[in-house]
Amino acid sequence: MIELDTIDRRILAIMQEDCTVPIAELAQRVGLSQTPCWKRLKRLQDSRVITRRVALVDRDALDLSLVVFVSVKTGRHDDAWLEAFGKGAASLPEVVEFYRLSGETDYLLKVVVKDIAAYDRFYKRLISTAPLTDVSSSFAMEQIKFTTSLPIHAV
Repeated sequence: MIELDTIDRRILAIMQEDCTVPIAELAQRVGLSQTPCWKRLKRLQDSRVITRRVALVDRDALDLSLVVFVSVKTGRHDDAWLEAFGKGAASLPEVVEFYRLSGETDYLLKVVVKDIAAYDRFYKRLISTAPLTDVSSSFAMEQIKFTTSLPIHAV
């Protein structure tokens, strides 16, 4: 864990919005010359504060407009079951987020597919990964907010 100062946080905020910003512009925006800015950026990458640089893709442009939140309950919590379900569910490309939860639901998956028929095909593959007690699907009606940016200034 590295200590982040104000400049590091500004770099992160800018990079979260657009990781293609040229180093000269990034340096100017955070008040550094290029070499110290590049060194800070490299330190943030080497220490895994910045884990990846990716392109965000429009789901609708790829005809993947259906978002489904899948709640899973299980009666088993042993290592063998978790290994089978964890690996099985995580390997399904339609699963874009996957969490183990406390409370009523054991696992929550965010799934992106083309339509109900595609979801049904996905569902059949999901339930074959391991024995499940209950699987409940909630279909997103509208996306009100979406961001990949973390609230780093609030820290």
